[in-house]
Amino acid sequence: MKFEQYRISPEIKRSLEELGFKRPTDIQFKAIPSILKGDDVMAIAQTGTGKTAAFAIPVLHLLQQKHPKKTKGEVRCVVMVPTRELAIQIAEVFTQIAKYTKLNILGLFGGVDEGPQLKKLAQGVDVLIATPGRMFDLISRGFIDLSYTETLILDEADHMLDLGFIRDIRDVLKHMSRRHQTLFFSATIDKDIKDLAYSVVTNPIRIQISPEDPVSKNVQHAVAFVSMDDKRFFLERLVKEFPEGKILVFVRTKVRAERVQAAMARVEIPALVMHGGKEQENRLEAMEDFKTGKVKLLITTDVNARGIDIPNVDYVVNYDLPDVPENYVHRVGRTGRGVQKGQAVSFCSDEERPVLEEIQKYLGKEITVMKIDKNDYRETISFSEDIPNDNWQLLIDQHNAEMEKVKKKKKKK
Repeated sequence: MKFEQYRISPEIKRSLEELGFKRPTDIQFKAIPSILKGDDVMAIAQTGTGKTAAFAIPVLHLLQQKHPKKTKGEVRCVVMVPTRELAIQIAEVFTQIAKYTKLNILGLFGGVDEGPQLKKLAQGVDVLIATPGRMFDLISRGFIDLSYTETLILDEADHMLDLGFIRDIRDVLKHMSRRHQTLFFSATIDKDIKDLAYSVVTNPIRIQISPEDPVSKNVQHAVAFVSMDDKRFFLERLVKEFPEGKILVFVRTKVRAERVQAAMARVEIPALVMHGGKEQENRLEAMEDFKTGKVKLLITTDVNARGIDIPNVDYVVNYDLPDVPENYVHRVGRTGRGVQKGQAVSFCSDEERPVLEEIQKYLGKEITVMKIDKNDYRETISFSEDIPNDNWQLLIDQHNAEMEKVKKKKKKK
């Protein structure tokens, strides 16, 4: 079924055509009809499968059909998200799809001047995409009226609930009318989070895509056993051997991110750094420079692990393994999005082996080990542009060849 066959407005169809949306992804195909009918929906799908459009398309259509007259501060749909970057990204998607409609979209988050946000709220807003902090501040000051809100969407909902935002979500529900639609979207969910989720939705339609494998099949995984102190040499080598590759590097802490950036600077590799300690303006600038390819190496904490859609990321490097196994899924989901292929390489030190075991247990399979002999390891430590060496390329090619063999064997069975 193509989008042109859906019973959605001509204006939205026009936008989708311009954006290159021809056929719905699995999550879109299953979620859109239920949302259009007004059902509460709990949807679990892999990252990179088009979850944002799965709720944006039908919600914008429903809002467009009703044409109510908005009053000062009135909001018709609220999308709650855990991070500023995600609020900005989702607001962009809604704005693109609503391009030919007369619907007003507003991304609301802290760290920036509230003046322009208040000015737009005063006109009434159809879709408000917000982080809890700034939204509750403006609700308490009387700038936001949720009494006529028809739809509440929780995106990256498991992360919001895990962070303790359940009280904030319930406070939002108190401000809304009893008759509203709640949509719950996430890439992962566990039993505790599921119980919390069911407390905020009413008889939801449950949709789960590829539950047996939380990671996209477009991503090739590998792990290299590397000493904690030697990781910077392996990152340097990877970057220099793939100079045109867009590489997203995840580290555990803000301090760690700064140190890795400094290590790259010492070997004349330009790198952006992004974490929660940076000013919002700096974070937005870094994200834009990485998205456009102005700088091809971005070092970040898990602030960018969830939901963020960065085009054409060739490699995700887990410089440090994540403390929480679920975050591995979200991190590697930044590559191999849509129909594109991606590589995920993890550096695992001896002290991180127990974490690797937990990640593999969560994935339900082992991650292929890149075999690095002692000579190759020593060469990496002394690696420089004066010593041409394509062993990393060889290792990755060998790894991918092994994975293709495994796939062929499975097909024969």
